[in-house]
Amino acid sequence: MNIENAQLEVDKWVKEHGVRYFNELTNMAQLTEEVGEVARIIARRYGEQSEKESDKNKDLGEELADVMFVVLCLANQTGIDLQQAFDKKLDLKTKRDHDRHHNNKKLK
Repeated sequence: MNIENAQLEVDKWVKEHGVRYFNELTNMAQLTEEVGEVARIIARRYGEQSEKESDKNKDLGEELADVMFVVLCLANQTGIDLQQAFDKKLDLKTKRDHDRHHNNKKLK
């Protein structure tokens, strides 16, 4: 599924299962909360913090999907074509960062 279709699916879901989109500030707070859940898993599973027993069954993929869902909601409600924005960003990063990363001694 491309990003455009994902935005359409989220919009359809909100219309069929939700009452409406939460306002932008509420969704921003939700996004922050979801990113925090991803950070907690990464810090404990891949970082130096020890993983609590209650965190061992947390699904990183599910938490990343939660982040994506809220980002798609924010894009929909603010009129952003996220596919177009992503394609533009990827093109910019490709032009800007190709040599930068290949010449980065820290990555060798």
